[in-house]
Amino acid sequence: MPRFCLRSSPRFPAWRAFAALLLAGLALSSAAGAAPPAGPELPRARAVPGGVAIIDLGASPVPPQAMLDGTPVLVVDEGGQWRAVAGLRLDTEPGTHELVVRREGGAETRQSFVVSPVRYAEQRLKVAPGKVDLSAEDLARYERERDHLASVATTRSDMLPGTLRMLQPAAGRRSSSFGLRRIFNGQPRNPHSGMDIAAPAGAPVVAAGAGRVIDSGDYFFNGGTIWLDHGSGLLTMYCHLSAIDVKPGDVVAAGQRIGAVGATGRVTGPHLHWSVSLNRAMVDPSLFLDEPAAGGH
Repeated sequence: MPRFCLRSSPRFPAWRAFAALLLAGLALSSAAGAAPPAGPELPRARAVPGGVAIIDLGASPVPPQAMLDGTPVLVVDEGGQWRAVAGLRLDTEPGTHELVVRREGGAETRQSFVVSPVRYAEQRLKVAPGKVDLSAEDLARYERERDHLASVATTRSDMLPGTLRMLQPAAGRRSSSFGLRRIFNGQPRNPHSGMDIAAPAGAPVVAAGAGRVIDSGDYFFNGGTIWLDHGSGLLTMYCHLSAIDVKPGDVVAAGQRIGAVGATGRVTGPHLHWSVSLNRAMVDPSLFLDEPAAGGH
């Protein structure tokens, strides 16, 4: 039986160590005779709601700044050409959108790009009413936690990620795809904002990339949860953990163990829920992995 989440909706002085980790990685590449990369390896582009748009900004001696809907967007240098790497929210309307680009000297331009429509899967389920409707006590807890987690999700540090490619944080089958909309007892819920990975309780969970722990705790829907900041608005979240091996302020390397798979929070069985947030938009994690999931997302 598939394991899934039952969701109604849903600083720290360690940067020197983080920077050292990234620089050490570059030094190892140089020592091996490899030329240092012109910029971080990028995710796969998919300009759809819940996807990632990569927008050419041209060449300039000074990096431009880019904003999408008032939120700063990650800008990277690829061989002297600047590119914006923008996360697109699941509720983004298909059609033409604009980046506001500010260049050296304060000149401001608008760069248009097109978001294509996409149709994600839908699943209808019948479950006991108590699994869908929250008690007054549970609702009050959820609302308190929602405000805190919303604040965590706005984190943006100045460090540029060393790479925008990631490791799958747990071994196992990708059991529930990003964007899936579940309808419980005829009541639609928000689309699935991450990737579920089927794994047994106690299986190790590792950091998908080098970063800094910005939050950990036990939450009503998410259970045991860790948030990592990878720099410049790129965050990852790991949920339903049975063990948390790090604390806020810790700096971790890509592939370092941070916890263990569990069934905590509002779930039907053990699995890892993994989310990627880019410029405050939850986006498809499979775009950041080297190997796409068999049969799609």
